[in-house]
Amino acid sequence: MGSRPLLKHRILQWLFIYAVLLSAAVLAGGYIIHERVEHLAWESLLRAELDYYGQRTQANSAYRWRDTDTLRLFGVAGAPPLPAVLAPLEPGLHDDMTLDGVSSVVLIEQINGKPVAMALNLTEFEGVEGAITAAVAAGTVVVILILGLVVMWRLGLVIQPLAMMAHQVEELKPAQPDQKVVLDEDASAEMVVIADAFNDYLRRNQSFVEREHAFIASSSHELRTPIAVIAGASELVLDQADVPPAARNQVARIHRTARNVEQLISLLLTLAKDPSRLADSSDHVALDQLLPEIVEDHRYLTRDKDLTLVLEPMPPCEIVAPVTIVQAAIGNLLRNAIENSDRGQIRISLRSDATVVIEDPGHGMSPEEISEIYARMARGGGRDGGGIGLDLISRLCEHLGWNLAFSSVSGRGTRTTLRLRS
Repeated sequence: MGSRPLLKHRILQWLFIYAVLLSAAVLAGGYIIHERVEHLAWESLLRAELDYYGQRTQANSAYRWRDTDTLRLFGVAGAPPLPAVLAPLEPGLHDDMTLDGVSSVVLIEQINGKPVAMALNLTEFEGVEGAITAAVAAGTVVVILILGLVVMWRLGLVIQPLAMMAHQVEELKPAQPDQKVVLDEDASAEMVVIADAFNDYLRRNQSFVEREHAFIASSSHELRTPIAVIAGASELVLDQADVPPAARNQVARIHRTARNVEQLISLLLTLAKDPSRLADSSDHVALDQLLPEIVEDHRYLTRDKDLTLVLEPMPPCEIVAPVTIVQAAIGNLLRNAIENSDRGQIRISLRSDATVVIEDPGHGMSPEEISEIYARMARGGGRDGGGIGLDLISRLCEHLGWNLAFSSVSGRGTRTTLRLRS
């Protein structure tokens, strides 16, 4: 699975965000309602106190108000005058006021044409309100945590069948037949749909693989046998001393073409196989022994040119690969170098890391021309001359995990590098 997050964690993440947003909305709504109710409660309380004061003064003109620890009256006989901070305020309730350093809520009204203010000390109320707010916030956090634990527990049970299916899919082996995903009897309808679709895909894929195996086995025999007959017959003809020169040239051409077709068939059959199944048909190839043979097989291509094939000293080097494919890859790269050179030396070298380097004295290529070669190889249009095209060689290298690269200095030739190890 790598670093991708689990579905369970994604669901929990979004549920947590949902719970937080829902709690924030509930708390915000509760705060607005609380402020409104608190406003009405303060106004009702202070208005009742002012009404009580008015009733007492009407019943007894000598009645004087006495402040308490929580209530103070301003602007009437026997009480302090209206503070300067309250003087410009309109009649009505005003909260979040500070009088003499004390947080207060103030109700201002006109009595007998004069502004009168009743102030309520909120210090004790704010302490209680803070405690209640903290308790509500703590309760909300606890509820979210408990909800998260419960959801995590239940979600684990819900996601478990999907996780088991993912594990089964991960354990599937491409080469193993009759594989399928198995579900518990109590699996959900959605899981059954997914499993049935995947099992149907496995059945169709197995049928395709069986057809592929049958095709490769049949092609390997049916295609190679007639080509081997043609190549063998042409060799027998070439061994005859009385064959006319004109006919000998044509038979030699038939022989070379048959060998090229043999290589092409081997290459195509290799491309048709899964790389993991190529081990059965691979060989231990000593490159330091095979490379001289390939060079000698291609010297005849230089007889009409002022070209020399130079094989540099080679270190011992062995790889595991189909020997015919190694011959086809190196041989066709060498053929390509010969066909694009007229005179000079083509140098072939082998490095200890199974890298074959072919340097030709051709006209060389610009970076744009090299880019065009790669583009033709990607499009499948890199065939030039009589050998197997660069497109097939490049696809072969990609299929086997080899690396093929070109570099050049314009006018000084081309270097082809083939690394035969992944």
